Amino acid sequence: MKLTIIILAFIGLTVLYFIGMYNALVRLRNQVKNAWAQIDVQLKRRHDLIPNLIETVKGYMKHERETFEKITEYRAKAMAAGTVGEKAAAEGMLGQALGQLNVAVENYPDLKANQNFLALQEELTSTENKISYSRQAYNDSVLALNNKIQMFPSNIIANMFGFKQEEFFEIDIPQEREVPKVAF
Repeated sequence: MKLTIIILAFIGLTVLYFIGMYNALVRLRNQVKNAWAQIDVQLKRRHDLIPNLIETVKGYMKHERETFEKITEYRAKAMAAGTVGEKAAAEGMLGQALGQLNVAVENYPDLKANQNFLALQEELTSTENKISYSRQAYNDSVLALNNKIQMFPSNIIANMFGFKQEEFFEIDIPQEREVPKVAF
């Protein structure tokens, strides 16, 4: 009788342990989905700001048509991207094109003084910061989920219920990996 109670208690605790692991995996998967939704919100905000910025700048920068076309093309690609990797690559190209626009702006002192441009530039900078923060939160959530999926004994539950590893949101821009040169 005592042995039966011990065996039943052990089985009960084991079942509760596996339920807890399953629930932890579900919670982590939902955190990843939520973090991705936060990135998506910021990217949509960025995509909405870009046409306003382009229209404001066009009147001043008649010679920069190629830059405008690149930004418009990359924005469309970024909005159409499906997977995390595709979106990261498209957003990297878009960010690079926006950087080229900022460099071109330096040649137009009247534009730098335009209040509409300054307000849009500030909004875009703020949005870029929010995207960066959201990307970091997403990657932290992905790391936690992927660790749980790979580590024993939760990997058994993950495999039984079809939990899959998520992809990190990585933007690979070679210029970002280079050490900046500082000269005085």
